[in-house]
Amino acid sequence: MSVTLTPGTWKLDQAHTEVGFSVRHAGISKVRGAFTDSDATLTVGESLEASKVEAVVKTASFDSNDENRDGHVKGEDFFNVEQFPEMTFVSTGAAGDQEDFVLKGNLTIKETTLPVEFKVEFGGVAVDPFGATRAGFSATTQISRKQFGITWNAALEAGGVLVGDKVTINVDSAFVLPSAN
Repeated sequence: MSVTLTPGTWKLDQAHTEVGFSVRHAGISKVRGAFTDSDATLTVGESLEASKVEAVVKTASFDSNDENRDGHVKGEDFFNVEQFPEMTFVSTGAAGDQEDFVLKGNLTIKETTLPVEFKVEFGGVAVDPFGATRAGFSATTQISRKQFGITWNAALEAGGVLVGDKVTINVDSAFVLPSAN
């Protein structure tokens, strides 16, 4: 596939986007969930390297499909959503080809900003039945939650801890190019 994205500012289509995560629980299984409120802008330049992504995720939209866990994670032990209502990502560069590339940038969670790299797969471009031009991407990275100051844990009787340190972030996104009209 050799589809070139139209240069310009593309807006995130939240209805067709998921910001998901998984983290090891009790050392034996994974908890998965999503943040249900996010926004992003993709500014497409004349090249991959000249393009930029800026994203905001509302931490209060954390949803792991368990009301008690969600309440705990939104509290002071984890995200402290009252004090830190947003996580942000701002890209700093990209390398690779248009179909599969690495998107580098700064991720901010709470008061900590660290560089991360997302492996990105470009899904292509399509014009939907309503005339909107859409582009799709899948991206993944893994972070250490402790490096972002999210250190709460509980020891397990058999050894180990309740919540793993490594968090995998998966983003499946659709962006729409606003019409010139």
